[in-house]
Amino acid sequence: MTELYISTDVETDGPIPGPHSLLSLGSAAYTADKQLIATFSANLETLPGATAHPKTAAWWATQPAAWDACRQNLEPPEVVLQRYAQWLRALPGRPVFVGCPAGFDFLFVYWYLMRFVGESPFSHSALDMKSFAMALLKTDYCKSTKRHMPARWFDPLPHTHIALDDAIEQGALFCNMLHENRRGD
Repeated sequence: MTELYISTDVETDGPIPGPHSLLSLGSAAYTADKQLIATFSANLETLPGATAHPKTAAWWATQPAAWDACRQNLEPPEVVLQRYAQWLRALPGRPVFVGCPAGFDFLFVYWYLMRFVGESPFSHSALDMKSFAMALLKTDYCKSTKRHMPARWFDPLPHTHIALDDAIEQGALFCNMLHENRRGD
C-alpha cells in the first residue's frame, strides 16, 4: 500500500493533553511527489476541567487572528476525532504522521485518538521533520531547525499558526526534503 504523508499541525492551550486542550487540528495528505490529495481541519471544544497554561495563554495573546480562527465553529472532541479517524481510513494509502516537531503534535493527536477513538490509524509512530533534516543536513539535532534549513526546501506558503495553513506549509517542506533525499543531493 502506498504511503501518504499526513502533515499535521495542532494548536493547543498548553504543553500536554489532559490538563490542557487541543484547540485546533489540521492535516494535509501528500503523496511522495508532493500532490496534496486531501485536507482535514477542525476546531475543538476544550476538555472538561482542563485549563490554559499561563505561558501558552500569554503567547496566544500575541496571536489574536490565529486565536480567533481556532475558536470558531467549535465541535466536541469525540465528534472531531471520530471524523478524523474515518478521514484517515478513507485515504487511498497508508497514513504516515508527519510533524514539525512530531514530539509535540503527535503527543496531542495520539492522546486524543486513543481517548476518543480507542485506536490510532498511525499506530505508535510519527515521522519527525527535524530529525529528517538532521540526517539530510548531516548536522546536530539542535542545528536542524527551520532557520538552518536551506531556502530551496521552502515553498512560498504562509505560516499563520492556523493549523491547516501550517500543515499544508509543513507538508510541502517535507515533500521537498523527501525529493532531495531520494535524488541523492
